[in-house]
Amino acid sequence: MTLEVERLNRLRRTMESLDVMAVLTADPVNVVYATGVRNMTVFSMMGAFRFVLVLAEGPVVLWEFAGCEHLAASAPSVTEVRIAPGLTPASGSRWAESTEGFAREIADLIKAQPFGGRRLAIERFDHHVTDALRAQGCELTSATEVFASARRIKTDGELAAMRSAMDIVTAALETMRERIEPGRTEVEVWAELHRGLIAQNGEFISTRLAQAGSRTFPYFNEAGTATISSGDLFCVDTDAIGPGGYGADFSRTFVCGDGRPSPTQQSIFSMALEQLRHNASLLAPGRSYESFARSVWAVPERFAPYRYYCLAHGLGLTGEAPYIPVHDPSRPFPVSGAFEPGMVICIESYIGDSESHQGVKLEDQYLITEQGTELMSTMPHALTGSSPHQRLS
Repeated sequence: MTLEVERLNRLRRTMESLDVMAVLTADPVNVVYATGVRNMTVFSMMGAFRFVLVLAEGPVVLWEFAGCEHLAASAPSVTEVRIAPGLTPASGSRWAESTEGFAREIADLIKAQPFGGRRLAIERFDHHVTDALRAQGCELTSATEVFASARRIKTDGELAAMRSAMDIVTAALETMRERIEPGRTEVEVWAELHRGLIAQNGEFISTRLAQAGSRTFPYFNEAGTATISSGDLFCVDTDAIGPGGYGADFSRTFVCGDGRPSPTQQSIFSMALEQLRHNASLLAPGRSYESFARSVWAVPERFAPYRYYCLAHGLGLTGEAPYIPVHDPSRPFPVSGAFEPGMVICIESYIGDSESHQGVKLEDQYLITEQGTELMSTMPHALTGSSPHQRLS
């Protein structure tokens, strides 16, 4: 069974479990999930330009960019390809008329199915599209829960794709690490990660989280033209989308140059690594998210105001549910559920020092198994890697 068919089968089982007989999405990631057909993914994030209708007991119809219909010719999960109408003002002055015609297409496809009714789960369309669908008698609900539920547990084919993506991204990051040299800019170094990813048929990097020196504190400064100096910390979060659209998400922090890390750098690195390893040790099938959040490593008070905004998150085609927040004892825990076999979870760690104005970001990616966990991101944790005595692991 192909990866595409595996995913479609899981999506349809999820639809049936949620009593949803039809889903319509313009989310480019979920279009790939449902069909396996990749086309202008980043461009498609800017509006509803290509979309798919999945019927639980009927066809899968993909609306594709004009001239791109051939891209789905061999897709085993696509029944029919139609040319996508222009549904946004960017498509020209007749977009409103196109919207009405598209709504009729959808209503006719749903009415033709044996399940009857006109209930449709939908996502990523502007209100004029939803208004037009309702005018055709469609009863609308959200498709977001359907796709989130389907994507939560990975198929065997998905896990194989994620391991392949991890190999590619790890190799690219190792090459990037060798280019962390004094006098280079953050973006010059970060570009090496892109080159290694794209050269191996990866897709894109979804954030710009690569920063050096004083820009490592506070976190979330985006890669820019700042020059790196010898002895600077350099933080990078891969956030990479590899071949087939699957993510490889882990973070490492390095020291620029050949010198030893300073005592402060050693100290905050050791704390970040302790936080990461302690929290990762809590992962287990059946453990509730709330129990996990209540048991995590206690960030020292001095560093707590600058800690990472979440403790862990899911991963698949992108970062995804669950997002597990820091526990606030004064409020009910906002996320229900538990870790399940087949979930891929990323554990986050950041220690930021307001006195030295630098921080260490670490993150690892794990598969939840029936027996426990499998570490998927195996690149060593080391501020420097040129000699064994400098390694912290």
